[in-house]
Amino acid sequence: MSKIFVLGGTGFLGYYTTMELLARGYQVKTIALPPMPEENLLPSEVEITLGDMNALTDQEIIELLSDCEGFMYAAGADERVVPAKPALKFFYEANVLPTQRFARLAKQAGIKKFVIFGSYFAEFAERLVDKYDLKSQPYPNTRLLQEQVAFAEGEGSMTVTSLRLPYIFGTMPERLPLWKMFTDRIKDRPVFPALKGGTAMVTVEQVAEAAVGAMENGKHRKTYAISAVNMKFQEFYQMMVDALGQTETTTVPVLPFEQLKGSYEAIDRHAEENGVEHGILYSLSGQVQEEDLFVDPADTWEELGIKDHDVIASIKETLEKCVAE
Repeated sequence: MSKIFVLGGTGFLGYYTTMELLARGYQVKTIALPPMPEENLLPSEVEITLGDMNALTDQEIIELLSDCEGFMYAAGADERVVPAKPALKFFYEANVLPTQRFARLAKQAGIKKFVIFGSYFAEFAERLVDKYDLKSQPYPNTRLLQEQVAFAEGEGSMTVTSLRLPYIFGTMPERLPLWKMFTDRIKDRPVFPALKGGTAMVTVEQVAEAAVGAMENGKHRKTYAISAVNMKFQEFYQMMVDALGQTETTTVPVLPFEQLKGSYEAIDRHAEENGVEHGILYSLSGQVQEEDLFVDPADTWEELGIKDHDVIASIKETLEKCVAE
């Protein structure tokens, strides 16, 4: 029976990945910042160390990983974080440097499979390169760099793969879904416009299945953009409106970016005035939302062993928890 290390095992993605690994007969080891979000969050068979992995010495990390064959990197900062300027420095230090260090030490410890939980913004920075300069934006730039440094560190004896994750839905004990920040924006508003594009979506269980599939079957240096459902932004916003009980009082019109451009640029100016910076310029993210940021499930499902889950039901359950708080 193989033992797998999950970085971020008490977080949303790491928790479900841990449970999927256990269900498939793997042993699991993780490290978590104290205190635990819930005393009995993880089953007793999971080896849990309380502490900050970034604070450990190289030798301590090698010893921690020495009995493991796989490493799940389910940690880091995502695009919702709006750090002090320059954002590039923040995301580089949050996502790139730790990944490079842990990949290097994992290889030294004898780890054979290393899976990164990345972002589909890296995918679309490459796909839409002729239309938008996303690669120069701090968040996509560093997500791409995160993959490359980990791939390089794995050369020779460690298979490194990256999941490019879209919108993710699901709930877990003692954690409020990130989507609450979006339902809060819509609450009590008579109009909440959407841009004409759409996005890929998955359940958190499918992320866990993809992660284990990438560890078992993934090819070195390969990136996997996963999806189960592709949905227009308007339809998704309408689901949030319905969850809030505002079906009769809030409309969700589709408007062109040019009509909303001033509002997006005002948010960028406000960030500049306050010394902070978005991982993707807000006005640029608005332009990108006119695109269908869709991913074909057939590209990855068979290779990674992703199963069919009821994504719509998961979205509704997630939104219900958001509005109940």
